[in-house]
Amino acid sequence: MTTLSVTTWSLEQTAPTDLRPAAVPEGDVRVVRSEVPSPEFSRFLYASVGGDIRWTDRLGWSYARWREHLERPGVETWVAHDRGTPAGYVELEAQAEGLVEILYFGLLPAFRGRRIGGHLLSYGVARAWDLADRWPGVKPTARVWLHTCSKDGEHALDNYLRRGFRLFDTTVEDEPDVATPGPWPGAYSA
Repeated sequence: MTTLSVTTWSLEQTAPTDLRPAAVPEGDVRVVRSEVPSPEFSRFLYASVGGDIRWTDRLGWSYARWREHLERPGVETWVAHDRGTPAGYVELEAQAEGLVEILYFGLLPAFRGRRIGGHLLSYGVARAWDLADRWPGVKPTARVWLHTCSKDGEHALDNYLRRGFRLFDTTVEDEPDVATPGPWPGAYSA
């Protein structure tokens, strides 16, 4: 099996004032919370956004595992829509001691390069900072953090840095070089 050298960057914000929002894109772009836990919809977003950039860790999750994850207090999915069509998403998870992790963030391939990503990330980070307002019992956010890696979109790290995230760790590891699965077999050419 061949391997791929992957650099992973860990980034954080430690105050709401760290956020540097992107401009709102032109057109009918809206970001709404997916309030009803839906394993089908969440798997669609995960596979469609990550299919061409080797997101594979959740592909084997069962329906029950998706539901269990989505129903946890403080887990939120915010979806960008362009003229009513899902364009991308950001998934947040409240953690201990006021931490909120951005578990997943990205756009479907057809919506990349249209200035939607910076807006969606800005909106998602703002929702991470006020997440406790929507979840009784969840501690107020003290830190928003995430990982991105060299397998993610070519503009991912730069987008995070432009939104005010600061690097706090970098690792390099060899990983199996898996085939790009796409949202379904054959959806993307190599």
